[in-house]
Amino acid sequence: MTELNLTGQARAPWMEPPGELGPAVIATWRGRMVNEHGSSYVFEQLATQLSAIGLSDEADEAQRFAAEEREHGALCGAVVEAAGGEARAPALPIRELPTHSDATPRAGALRNVLSICCLSETVAVALIGAERLEMPLGPLRELLTKIWSDEIGHARFGWRLLSRLYPELTGEEIEAIVRYLPIAFGALEAHELAHLPLNEWPDRGTTYGLCSGADARILFFETINEVIVPQLEALGLPAARAWDHRRTT
Repeated sequence: MTELNLTGQARAPWMEPPGELGPAVIATWRGRMVNEHGSSYVFEQLATQLSAIGLSDEADEAQRFAAEEREHGALCGAVVEAAGGEARAPALPIRELPTHSDATPRAGALRNVLSICCLSETVAVALIGAERLEMPLGPLRELLTKIWSDEIGHARFGWRLLSRLYPELTGEEIEAIVRYLPIAFGALEAHELAHLPLNEWPDRGTTYGLCSGADARILFFETINEVIVPQLEALGLPAARAWDHRRTT
């Protein structure tokens, strides 16, 4: 297994020593380090797909997002180091982005834009934003604000692109996206719940980015029902039905 080593890649933010919360802080931010860095490969592959359907400007944006995700990984690694840990961990395996052989290249790329940006990144904006609001002012909140602001850009990119291209899609392409929605929702739910364990921490845990798993899960479902589903429905996609019939395969 490949090791991800982001030691010294970003300056460690100053923080009060976490004391008995140290192991939890290190594990939480190390997990984020791995996931953020791993997302860079997702955006690189998305850039390739967007370029293949003639969206060169959007492909350039996706490449920029990949660089931002690598930076996020380095920033999270710096928090690990500030808490007394090492910014090392097994890297996520690089998984190929689906090519969606049952759809046109354009519909396939839009399926991935929807899944990555409109779903995953929108949820990330909500969760990170809530965590940020609970943090006291200081270097760690500034670091998290940087990550949060980039994730907002990633989500908005997806919603803009989907809104712009949706009216141009053929009936067959729209149907391909409709078929994919329950799968995308199912994969999103499985991923998020796996990364939101039902942990509870002392009140001062919010200082270090340790949030209530139960509260985060509530916010996840609220984001689906109050943000994502209504926006997809406004485009004409049957998102409420797809969410109710979500599946993992």
